[in-house]
Amino acid sequence: MQPDTRKLLRTGTLIFGTGAIAVLLMFTLFGGVTRQGPHTNLGCLPTGCLTLLLGLLKLLGDLRR
Repeated sequence: MQPDTRKLLRTGTLIFGTGAIAVLLMFTLFGGVTRQGPHTNLGCLPTGCLTLLLGLLKLLGDLRR
């Protein structure tokens, strides 16, 4: 695996993991999404998904060479 592929996979996993933990905490400890509770668009989930997808596709391309 090339170093840049590894970096993309690690970064995507960390960003997506941060978003997943934020969602879990938001719904369990912080009272859910209401008018008075936390409300956010959780931009780290789509960013993490796209970065992770890019890393996985790059890994697939590296393996085919």
